[in-house]
Formats: sequence, structure tokens, C-alpha cells
Amino acid sequence: MKRNNNYNFTYRIIIVLMTMVLSLMTISISKNYSVINAFSPTKELPIYSVERNDNKIAISFDAAYGDEYTLDILDTLDKYNVKSTFFLVKFWVEKFPHRVEEIHKRGHEIGNHSATHPNMSTLSRENMAKELNDTGDLIYEITKEKPILFRPPYGDYNDTVIEVARENGYHTIQWDIDSLDWKELGVQPVVDRVVRNVSSGSIVLFHNNAKYISEYLPLVIEKLQEEGYEIVPVSELIHYEDYKIDNNGRQIPNK
Repeated sequence: MKRNNNYNFTYRIIIVLMTMVLSLMTISISKNYSVINAFSPTKELPIYSVERNDNKIAISFDAAYGDEYTLDILDTLDKYNVKSTFFLVKFWVEKFPHRVEEIHKRGHEIGNHSATHPNMSTLSRENMAKELNDTGDLIYEITKEKPILFRPPYGDYNDTVIEVARENGYHTIQWDIDSLDWKELGVQPVVDRVVRNVSSGSIVLFHNNAKYISEYLPLVIEKLQEEGYEIVPVSELIHYEDYKIDNNGRQIPNK
């Protein structure tokens, strides 16, 4: 009887150890799969910044709510001979079509920022395409130019968002410098954050109706130009063929 008890005890220990080993193997495989998946070369990434051998950068403005400062922005850009990119939401375009015309007339680029400002990654492929096409069609109706750049609201995206954007003729654009102007921290924090972090190929994010923008925008542009940066629209910054995008979203031309 004692021998049988010892046998049963040993058998149970072996089963427990085998179970633990299998569990550890499963966890390890799962972790490795996650790492491989996260850094897979097939993972879709938008363009956050661009590898360049010059001092070109882009500043961009998202327009979804309000129009109080847009004309000030346009006048400032004219004053410093700067062309920029405005990413517009459909309901903003519908509310301020005269401003869309003015942005276009002054030579600035207009990008697509969706129709209803949703979290794009939560939508079906069909609704993603509708968000893009409804806005793009309206912008074309006003400007006679189809936008080719898309910025997802909230910076929210997944592989499908980028794939659908590409299928509909868009390059998906993010930013590597967030001015944080939406936090309304004042003028100097925005100036410092942009100027201290910018580098060749950077894409800077502003909002057209951010408080203090009429004050900080001239200061930012002056300092950037003093440091030798040339500010161009996003479409003049990015590469269109023979490139890769690294894990940080930096677009790098193949050499």
C-alpha cells in the first residue's frame, strides 16, 4: 500500500510539473508572437515624419470645431511666405465653405480629416471609405482638387484604416511634434515645445481654433525660419515611391 501511495504521489508531481512546463511554453510562444506581430514588416504605419537631407519641415492645422482664428492664421502664413496643410472635417467644410475657398485661394493644401470625426479603427471598411469619400468629394466640389492626404481623428488608426485610405488614393499622415495647443497652456509653452523638438522632416500639429494661436504662430514661424528651416506643405515633404517606414513612423527613402 505504501508503495502505491508513493507511486501516486510521484505521478501527481510529474503531472503538475508537466502542466507548469506546458503553461510556460504557451506564455513564451504567445509573447514571442506578440513581439513578432508588433514589429512585423507587414504592419501598416502612417507617416509621422520624413527622412530628408535638407531642412524642410511641415506645419499643419486640424480644423474640426470653430473658425474664430482661421483668418489670422492665413494672414500670418502670408506674412512669412509660408504654405501649410489644413486637414478639414466634413461638417467644418459644410459650415465654413467660404473659408475652405479662402484657404485654397491662398495656396495652401487641404487634407481630409474624415466626415464625422470618429475613431476610425472602430468602423467597418465600408464606413471608413464613406468617411473619406464624403469629405473628399465635398472638398473637390469647392476647390476642384481632390485631397491626397488623410489624417485620422485623434490619431486613431489600425492596419485597415491605412489600407482603406490607400485604396481610396490617400497617404495617411500623423505628426512627430504635437504642439499641445489644445491644452491652452499659454503662448510660450507652445513655442518652446515646437522649437526645441523640431528637426528636418518634422510634421508639426496645430489646431485652427486653438486659444493663443494668433500669438504663438508668428513666434514659432520666426524662430523656425531663423534656425534655417523651410516650411512646406506636407505633400511637398513626403516621398511617393521607393521608401520604407520604420517603427517610429519615419518615412525613409530606399537608397
